[in-house]
Amino acid sequence: MHSPHDPYVRVRGAREHNLQGVDVDIPRDVLAVFTGVSGSGKSSLAFGTVYAEAQRRYFESVAPYARRLIHQVGAPKVGEITGLPPAVPLQQRRAAPTSRSSVGTVTNLSNSLRMLFSRAGAYPPGAARLDSDAFSPHTAAGACPECHGLGRVHRTSEELLVPDPGLSVREGAIAAWPGAWQGKNLRDVLGALGYDVDRPWRELPAAQREWILFTDEQPVVTVHPVRDADRIQRPYQGTYMSARRYVMKTFADSRSPALRARAERFLTSESCPVCGGGGLRPEALAVTFAGRTIAELAALPLTELAGVLNGADDTSEAARALIGDLVSRIAPVVELGLGHLGLDRAAPTLSAGELQRLRLATQLRSGLFGVVYVLDEPSAGLHPADTEALLTLLGRLKAAGNSVFVVEHRLDVVRGADWLVEVGPGAGEHGGRVLHSGPVEDLAKVSGSATARFLFDRPPAPVRSARAFRDRLKVGPVSRHNLRGVTAEFPLGAFTAVTGVSGSGKSTLIGEITEDLEGVGRLVSVDQKPIGRTPRSNLATYTGLFDAVRKVFAATDAARERGHGVGRFSFNVAGGRCETCQGEGFVSVELLFLPSTYAPCPECGGARYNAATLEVTYRGRNIAQVLDLTVEAAAEFFADTPAVARSLDTLLDVGLGYLRLGQPATELSGGEAQRIKLASELQRGRRGHTLYLLDEPTTGLHPADVEVLTRQLHGLVDAGHTVVVAEHDMAVVAGADWVIDLGPGGGDAGGRVVAAGPPAEVARTEGSATAPYLARALPRDWDRRRGTHRP
Repeated sequence: MHSPHDPYVRVRGAREHNLQGVDVDIPRDVLAVFTGVSGSGKSSLAFGTVYAEAQRRYFESVAPYARRLIHQVGAPKVGEITGLPPAVPLQQRRAAPTSRSSVGTVTNLSNSLRMLFSRAGAYPPGAARLDSDAFSPHTAAGACPECHGLGRVHRTSEELLVPDPGLSVREGAIAAWPGAWQGKNLRDVLGALGYDVDRPWRELPAAQREWILFTDEQPVVTVHPVRDADRIQRPYQGTYMSARRYVMKTFADSRSPALRARAERFLTSESCPVCGGGGLRPEALAVTFAGRTIAELAALPLTELAGVLNGADDTSEAARALIGDLVSRIAPVVELGLGHLGLDRAAPTLSAGELQRLRLATQLRSGLFGVVYVLDEPSAGLHPADTEALLTLLGRLKAAGNSVFVVEHRLDVVRGADWLVEVGPGAGEHGGRVLHSGPVEDLAKVSGSATARFLFDRPPAPVRSARAFRDRLKVGPVSRHNLRGVTAEFPLGAFTAVTGVSGSGKSTLIGEITEDLEGVGRLVSVDQKPIGRTPRSNLATYTGLFDAVRKVFAATDAARERGHGVGRFSFNVAGGRCETCQGEGFVSVELLFLPSTYAPCPECGGARYNAATLEVTYRGRNIAQVLDLTVEAAAEFFADTPAVARSLDTLLDVGLGYLRLGQPATELSGGEAQRIKLASELQRGRRGHTLYLLDEPTTGLHPADVEVLTRQLHGLVDAGHTVVVAEHDMAVVAGADWVIDLGPGGGDAGGRVVAAGPPAEVARTEGSATAPYLARALPRDWDRRRGTHRP
């Protein structure tokens, strides 16, 4: 039994996910980094074991009724953990924030500012004091009734809805209407209402054009469709919907991003005329503090907001307390390089790096002592210059008397650790063991470490011959977010890296590359969004290889004798699946005040299929056993089945051999999801030129995995395609043909092209935040070994 004053967190027998009975001791009150290749088990150790056990112990002290209301991760598979303090997790949130989320809501600064106006604001004579809710655009009490608190209104016009007035309605003059049957229906209804749908739009009377496009009426009329020779079409009751009503309804209600994006093309966005963009009711906007409304203060950069608050002459007790709270909360945000942001800045317009730092700054302000912070790749999306600010922050969390456990790949963060835990040596079933737990410098002696090679003697970027650019793709001028009239040129048939500090405008710039631009051809955007939201989506179903596997099983003699078709081997439809668990493979057991637990289905034992389906085998394995194979094992099993082998080979090429074919999408990291998408593209026959667009593709990847990924991307360029990446990893940037560096800062301090050219040229650019870090990643004799080549 260890002393309660034992300075170590001691883990014994951890078996979560792929961990192989891990024993490890980690000192408290240090910055400890957990590293290893993607899929090695480091997150399973840090989050799945250490944090999960800390949370379980905390909930033991919570009343059973309250426990029912809290999401619990459940007890980890571990023998024993001693010396474990309370834990606070800071995980990457991969879900996109909503349009209602802002810098103020992410940091909780908006709550304090609203309270300041409620308690210490200057009200008009005779006005009643308002609750803090009345100063929020997200509540019924505060939201402007015209724009519903958004601060902007969407409008449309005849010019947007009907771009070619020479066409008739039947010829598609109303471009905003949907295509296919729904559009034909609206045209038929309009004809049945007595309007001339065959006359050119511009020849229709103005009153008719106005009604057709903008009426809020929805008349119902009997439609007699024109009879086709090959089918009978009966009369039906059709409801009319004007073009404006259709566009506004689609934009507001549709869950399809494609439909929403199409509707947005027919809308203009402008500041709300009632609230002036503040999103609030007039009575809230009539209250001021330091001579400004709450909307005006929320629009100020945080550095300016702190200055205004400090200079306020209100000396009431409430004002002093609230100003002190606000200023102390703003300080760590500014310290992390985010002083250029305003509280009203919408969260979806922030870069991933900015969002991550906002959450970290909020934790720094909490002032907790004696806890263990468990962070999931806090450097994700950060420029090397921003990483230095991150290390300062982590040092302050430690100096405040806390333990900081970080899952991380960024070498600068690994070097700054007091203690290093490497999990590996490989991924999946090839990992799950602790190779090293000790000081960073001792890792050099560990054979089998995938990190040591990069940490102590990182190889220079591979030198490639300068590619000859055949043409250029011009983008811009772009005026969006912090970009103001920016124009950039991307060489075609080359590898281009877009760099810059977080918030400099990288994602905004590459987001302007569309298939409509001359020279693009086919466009493939590969992001890190999940490949599915439920366990029913998995590696095999997403890549399409499961279709080929099911055909193999359906072609067996046993399947033919039983009359089983391809559908019999799907776990998503009735017939072949186990009906007890509906093909899930597990059932949820509700334990009320304990976390719900998932148990293997009592009928199929987790196989997902019914007994009759599992009787059909191919080379001694049933369909459930095939889904349980890793990509590596499946590649051997299906080596002589081309339709399956092609998909498996591309997954091996991007370093995903350790994943199981049936691994649920919900268990995959963002980096794994992105590589699966890339593999899906690689397996397709690529006809003609394709432009591949990747936003920070190395996020969440170990340097060894980055090598594999960049090899694939350069292979695409060698095959005649174009690759454009927004990237922070200087090893990737150094190996690019062309670099476009944005900045020099973030937000209003960025948004312009600082440098554009070959890596060696950008590395010499004065005033570039990227240049000094890129110069370190380039071989010393770069210019002699690989000349510079301009398009």
